[in-house]
Amino acid sequence: MTASTKPSLLEMEAIAARHPHLLQSSSTKRLKAALIGIGVLLYMVFSWWFFSIGHVLANANWGIAGTYLADWVSYEVRPEIAIAADGTMAVSYARNSPLGSNPNPDWVTLEKKTVTRTIGAPAAPQAPKPKASSSFNFMAPNAALGGSQTAQAQNRMETRREEVAVRALITYDRSTNIEIADGLVKATHGGETLTMTVDGADAVTPQGPLPLWATQKRPGEKITLSFGLTGWAEVEGDEVSIRNRFFGWANFLFDTNSPFFGKAYGEVASLIVSGERIDPARSNLSLAWSNILYNAEWQHLDVWTKLLQTIVMAFVGTLFASLIAFPLCFLAARNITPNLFANQLAKRFFDFLRSVDMFIWALFFTRAFGPGPLAGISAIFFTDTGTLGKLYSEALENIDDKQREGVKSVGATPIAVQRFGVLPQVLPVIASQALYFWESNTRSATIIGAVGAGGIGLKLWEAMRTNSDWENVAYMVLLILMVVFIFDSISNACRSRLMGRKAH
Repeated sequence: MTASTKPSLLEMEAIAARHPHLLQSSSTKRLKAALIGIGVLLYMVFSWWFFSIGHVLANANWGIAGTYLADWVSYEVRPEIAIAADGTMAVSYARNSPLGSNPNPDWVTLEKKTVTRTIGAPAAPQAPKPKASSSFNFMAPNAALGGSQTAQAQNRMETRREEVAVRALITYDRSTNIEIADGLVKATHGGETLTMTVDGADAVTPQGPLPLWATQKRPGEKITLSFGLTGWAEVEGDEVSIRNRFFGWANFLFDTNSPFFGKAYGEVASLIVSGERIDPARSNLSLAWSNILYNAEWQHLDVWTKLLQTIVMAFVGTLFASLIAFPLCFLAARNITPNLFANQLAKRFFDFLRSVDMFIWALFFTRAFGPGPLAGISAIFFTDTGTLGKLYSEALENIDDKQREGVKSVGATPIAVQRFGVLPQVLPVIASQALYFWESNTRSATIIGAVGAGGIGLKLWEAMRTNSDWENVAYMVLLILMVVFIFDSISNACRSRLMGRKAH
């Protein structure tokens, strides 16, 4: 636009006088946008203050959160090193150690020697002496002699030669290790070394200031050493507890009781294909599959069974809810059922069912039926009947009445009018919503299972309550995610196909 064609100031004022709403609308929109932005900002500030978000973030224990996340993808080996007053040591492992019943890890190095020890031996049992025929005398000489002989036998000492550990070196990685010898515990991490004196009883004393990765609440009490993702340790006066962390899931296929435990995958494959039978009663393939299913640490068969229960709960609950909500939605739709009483009764019934959360229904039915999938199916059925009924009735109220009137004009019966004038318009929407709820209820069934409604949710909750089986929790979460992804893909494909049919 050239300067000659630009409107002058007088012309602009004239236009504003003739059409004031053009300028007012733009200023009003800017004012509304500013007010909305200020309102959102004030709401966020209020929420930050009301929920004390700053205080929560400041006092959160992020170290524990990181440890829990690390436990999802790793496992710990936990040797316990008992320290005697003379400086000798004994190493033991937990009964359910992932290394099996005879652990001998290469990262635990022991220096041993043979020592001679004098140990009090118990007295050998002696035959009772016959009682004298004379009258009983508490101070009889024989009685005193017998007591003296018994005391001497109890004080009899025995000398033994034993092999004991006098030095232990635990290597976490190249920069982290713990050495125990001569009443001293030396921990090295990140280029720093902490030396601690242990008395073989109940006191541990650091020599020098504690580094950032070591904590002690009170003098003499245990010292906790945190090495990050590689593990941690606790040093007490008479014991050092080692927690060495390794990436992966230990014994995922075969537990420590399996004959295939500790064997390489190639060796296992060779045994299954051409090896001699380990169990004469069945093949090695059958034995291996049985060991996997009944793995005591991972319980694959039980987990898969509970996952199948969750899928069945979601499917059956959604199916029954759809079948009940479908006929009732015609009563709730105002344009289909003009009767005000029937219309309001159906709507209030749907409101009642969906106003109570599925979790609350699950608690109620668990008390009524006891723990199990029936309580979960009932909870899904009740909640989804109300929600689907409302959605279906709203879909009916939004149909095009011209198609229904056209069917009615040819003299069709009321049922035929609904069949040919209403259903073709809403059936794809109804089916699409039912498929979505089926996929969504797979996740919901996991949650309600935690309160006793059966399925993998209960199994997941049991693993979380132990506060130590977080790798099992990760395993079940991954299975749930896989199922949800698969069902989401199936549901999306079915919905797209239904909507495509509608377009044609």
